Amino acid sequence: MTTAQLDTPVVSRRFWSGMTLFVCALLVAPMVASQLGGNYWVRVIDFALLYIMLALGLNIVVGYTGLLDMGFIAFYAVGAYLAALLASPHLLEVFPILNSWFPDGLHTSWLVIIPLAALVAAGCGIVLGAPTLKLRGDYLAIVTLGFGEIIRILMRNLDRPVNITNGAKGISGVDSLNLFGLKFSGVYHWFGFKVPALWLWYYLLMLVIVAIIFVCLQHSRIGRAWHAIREDEDVARAMGINLRNYKLLAFAIGASFGGVAGALFGAFQGFVSPESFTLQESIAVLAMVVLGGMGHIPGVILGAVLLTALPELLRSQAAPLQQALFGEVLIDPEGLRWCWSCCCALRGSGPHVIRESKHEPVKRTPHVKALWRPDGGR
Repeated sequence: MTTAQLDTPVVSRRFWSGMTLFVCALLVAPMVASQLGGNYWVRVIDFALLYIMLALGLNIVVGYTGLLDMGFIAFYAVGAYLAALLASPHLLEVFPILNSWFPDGLHTSWLVIIPLAALVAAGCGIVLGAPTLKLRGDYLAIVTLGFGEIIRILMRNLDRPVNITNGAKGISGVDSLNLFGLKFSGVYHWFGFKVPALWLWYYLLMLVIVAIIFVCLQHSRIGRAWHAIREDEDVARAMGINLRNYKLLAFAIGASFGGVAGALFGAFQGFVSPESFTLQESIAVLAMVVLGGMGHIPGVILGAVLLTALPELLRSQAAPLQQALFGEVLIDPEGLRWCWSCCCALRGSGPHVIRESKHEPVKRTPHVKALWRPDGGR
């Protein structure tokens, strides 16, 4: 028996031990964050998980297939607005005729909204991908960037002549998430423990991310085809890979992840507005993918966590750290100027006395008598 065969069980045991500790750390993360920084940090972690979902979806398009998509945030907006329209009273206010059909209000089940958001976003991904199949590199980036801005501007201006998106004011009053009778709002008391809804959001988003990782198809036949397209499209075409179908599939699957993330974002915030889907958000998600390593799932997750949580950490620690490093302002500069004026006046050094002009007398300060005057002391 070789040394490698003897070391294999040891390596496997260490791997699974490390994975067990990692899973346990993930399970207790919201509890630890709540104890250290309150629900604020739990909310930051929840937002980091939402961005992980977005980064994993964009990773399919950019990382696996090599298509530079700068408008991925548009699919996020599509899912969020779809959820807001189907789970808020906005449509009933715009179209009163719907009140007869929905007397109890338009409260669509989230088990319908989330899959519908994935399907609609996937359809938008196909609509974006179909005209851009022949584009590569910077040209594709410019087109997708324009698509993202078109969606944002459309959501901002679709309040006239019929108020569908409520314009820049956004849509408020979105129903909280409700799955199988479990509402993701308020505080629950289970087995003597107080469980805030933010903890439930954490575990739900974690499950969705795990499901997305299993669907990412990295080592499947589709994943290998995407890798071939990324390396060289001409060689992939020569090997019999249908570039059109696989590119459209990448756009559709990536967009569906963005749509699901958008629907969950709408339920999490309870409010949706165009300012949440700007170009800066697209660039941020792309930076998460590039920072962690395109096509590398653990790296993408790490990049999303860093670029989401690190700014909040710096924002909360920058002021105390600045005071610790540089101290506080103990003396006002105006006070120093007043002291210098007093010293010059007491010394009688006329030319060094601070004055506004040579024809104006020295400005007297409290408890200090000027010893020199322009009139020669008369």
